[in-house]
Amino acid sequence: MKNTENKEALIRYRIEQSNSSIDTVQLLITHEKYNAAINRMYYGMFYMLLAVAVKEGFETSKHQQLIGWFNKTFIKEDRLPKRFGKMVSQTFKSRQVSDYEAFIIFEEDEVLKLFTDMKEFIFVMEKYLKN
Repeated sequence: MKNTENKEALIRYRIEQSNSSIDTVQLLITHEKYNAAINRMYYGMFYMLLAVAVKEGFETSKHQQLIGWFNKTFIKEDRLPKRFGKMVSQTFKSRQVSDYEAFIIFEEDEVLKLFTDMKEFIFVMEKYLKN
């Protein structure tokens, strides 16, 4: 019983982190801090992936392993449309570029597209977690 309560508390916590990231990203976009916004977009999605993994009983500390598991479990098994796997992969790649490469400047329209994807991803995954 206690383990189930801990799981549910962890899932709620990750959902809260994910939703809080939406507000942070909006603030960063408003101030034209696009690289930082992309970083927080990815982490908002990552927190939701962690919540889903807890629900499904999957554990890892590695980002690519978590994304691979998500794609195998949800995309390849047709539990979600392929575009959700692409959303996560694209945001992860953009985050890596913005965090680790030099002289990278993202355009507002690209950032806004990623932000729309992030919000849709979080909404759909939260709906899944609450069912």
